[in-house]
Amino acid sequence: MSIVTMRANLTDSDIRTLIKGPTEDDRAHAAHKICRCIEDAELSAEERAHAVGIIAIMAQDAAVLVRRALAVALKNSPKLPRDIANQLARDIDTIALPVIMNSPVLTDSDLVEIVRACPPAKQIAVASREKLSITVTGALSTFAAPEAVERALANDNAAFDAGGLTSALERFPELSSITAAMVRRNELPVSVTEKLVAVVTGELFDRLVNNHELPPQIAIDLAMGARERATIDIVEQASRQSDLPRFVQQLNLNGRLTPSLLMRGLCLGHMEFVEHAMAELGGISHQRMWMLMHDSGPLGLKAAFDRAGLPPRLYPSFRAAVEVYHSVEREGVARDSITFRKRMLERTLTLFQSVPKDDLDYLLDKLDASGPQAERVAAV
Repeated sequence: MSIVTMRANLTDSDIRTLIKGPTEDDRAHAAHKICRCIEDAELSAEERAHAVGIIAIMAQDAAVLVRRALAVALKNSPKLPRDIANQLARDIDTIALPVIMNSPVLTDSDLVEIVRACPPAKQIAVASREKLSITVTGALSTFAAPEAVERALANDNAAFDAGGLTSALERFPELSSITAAMVRRNELPVSVTEKLVAVVTGELFDRLVNNHELPPQIAIDLAMGARERATIDIVEQASRQSDLPRFVQQLNLNGRLTPSLLMRGLCLGHMEFVEHAMAELGGISHQRMWMLMHDSGPLGLKAAFDRAGLPPRLYPSFRAAVEVYHSVEREGVARDSITFRKRMLERTLTLFQSVPKDDLDYLLDKLDASGPQAERVAAV
């Protein structure tokens, strides 16, 4: 359609109605009609300049209905001037969102600026676009509200690199909707998968192992470390509720009374938990296990350790931790549990300097001393 045909399809009063229409409805109707004609017309450079002038008039109209008619009619059009698209993107949501979500004239730099400067509703509109580059998703991960980040992660046509995904995880580590949306993406870098597998469980964990590039054994090792850190928190609750024996029994039934869990509990001062766990593993009463573990002679602890079926190479570290527990307890200085655990960690790590390197490597790998519990203790 030429500009001549375009003009023929407009009544003589269309432009006048757009500029001086008596009501907002009249001007909005004229605006929509003109926009459709501009969109359908094949324009020369001169005609395009004329059309841009008409669009600029609409964009400046005080009536929301007129500006919305412009935004809706040209939201998908390459004929909407970029500066006007950016102007509309800063308008109220009913006008801005259709343009932000759809306009092909908005560049990556425009979209990044919208993410940085605009409220969540407009960030979500950016995240909902048909395609998103790594540049834009990186900005969303770094600056956007969690709802927008989640929307982008759920967008199959949004390209993320490892940096953007890591940024989202670091900003929202406890937000399950973010991690779930990330797990459900078609592809993930191995570095990101390794981070995710330590914080997700159930169906999401299975999806990570089955659908993403991560060796199953690594996934299992990482997940076990996360579960054991969570278990230590539960142990404290169980101790206060006097249901520790039953709790330990349930852990054993589920295959979670691991050597690393016992070492972690011991080094954090959860001696009663370790006693009950050893008794459960050894198939003897708690009273008898207590007598063996705290025997002042050289044989009792070794007998308890062997009875529980723990790995022989872990014994020197286990014995050192028990000795530290007894020494800290005898001093009687650490009255509160946090200070006690801090002293336990400090003394145990000092004693570990005499432990054979292979055994120490095994312990440190399993203990995962950089976990949240240890960090909280070290901060005291």
